[in-house]
Amino acid sequence: MLYLLIMNIIAFILFGLDKKKAQSGGWRISEFNLFLAAILGGSLGAWLAMYTFRHKTRHMKFVIGIPLIILVQFALYYVFIFRNPY
Repeated sequence: MLYLLIMNIIAFILFGLDKKKAQSGGWRISEFNLFLAAILGGSLGAWLAMYTFRHKTRHMKFVIGIPLIILVQFALYYVFIFRNPY
């Protein structure tokens, strides 16, 4: 659980930093790295950051991709944790 908390915080911060960099014209965080943070367990933090910072909400690959990652992660969590309690 600590790992997931840390990954969600990292994803949230990455999206926030990328938004700030986009506004100032600075170096950007790649979309690959934003998705990677979500896939590695930070999907809820990424989704929350998208709408908190209004960042990447016009990009359909994020609008669809991040919730899809969340659904897949919840499905995997259900299969591996709830269906196999041992």
